Amino acid sequence: MFLVGFMASGKTSVGRELARSLDWDFVDLDARIEARERQTVPEIIRQHGESGFRRVETDALRELLAGPLQRDSVVSLGGGAFAQEKNRELLQPWPSVFLEAPVTELWRRSFNDGIERPLRGNQEQFSRLYAERLPSYRQATMTIVTTGRDLASLCQEIERSLRSWEWSELTGPSQASPVRSTPLHSGKIHSGNGELQ
Repeated sequence: MFLVGFMASGKTSVGRELARSLDWDFVDLDARIEARERQTVPEIIRQHGESGFRRVETDALRELLAGPLQRDSVVSLGGGAFAQEKNRELLQPWPSVFLEAPVTELWRRSFNDGIERPLRGNQEQFSRLYAERLPSYRQATMTIVTTGRDLASLCQEIERSLRSWEWSELTGPSQASPVRSTPLHSGKIHSGNGELQ
């Protein structure tokens, strides 16, 4: 399954906790891109522009979907990945979860996690980019509001939503893939308090 959302929406922290609770692997697409290109995302954007980075991002996503993962996985996408139509088409067979929060909260969070964000700009640019991407995020399979929530409750809600999605699907991918190849287990969600990143 895939976590989508704007910068600072919590995709990494939620993804790690959810993968831990489900006993799945966690994959950060941006981290895979950096390993593949031997450059950081900001360096790629500075050298090749955003359009160049988007091409690299789509190539990395295609490689991921080609089947290198050996176990069911939670995959965190970069903030702009799901805003690209070709990427949404690639992800159509699998469930995607939009982690939603107000843009003012995301702006505040974006300064607290220490991550370099070359596309953040000033607050007006940040808000405008969020508004541009929001219609794409809303095409995700499900939406989870993160405001005022801890990691444990978010993971519990996502797992419940995944169970509902699983039952609603008459057919699905039969091969090992970034989404489950077996039904969700009923393991206990970890109950530690954590902050979104």
